[in-house]
Amino acid sequence: MGIKTTMIVYEKLWQTMKMRNISQYALYTRHNVSRSQIQRLRKNQNVQISTIDKLCNILQCGVGDILEHVHDDSVF
Repeated sequence: MGIKTTMIVYEKLWQTMKMRNISQYALYTRHNVSRSQIQRLRKNQNVQISTIDKLCNILQCGVGDILEHVHDDSVF
């Protein structure tokens, strides 16, 4: 079995949050983003599209400001 390659990464999310002065703590206490979804984002794992939508609304940004697609031909 090969190494699983992540194709969607959320590094831009943490940068955008820092620019907007919104912490992970604020996401789950004030904005009701579940801790499990935040953990999945931190590990670049699959998250619900509703979470992406919620984050865009909270941060007042577009999808490209929180995630990035990394092309990898070896996946298919």
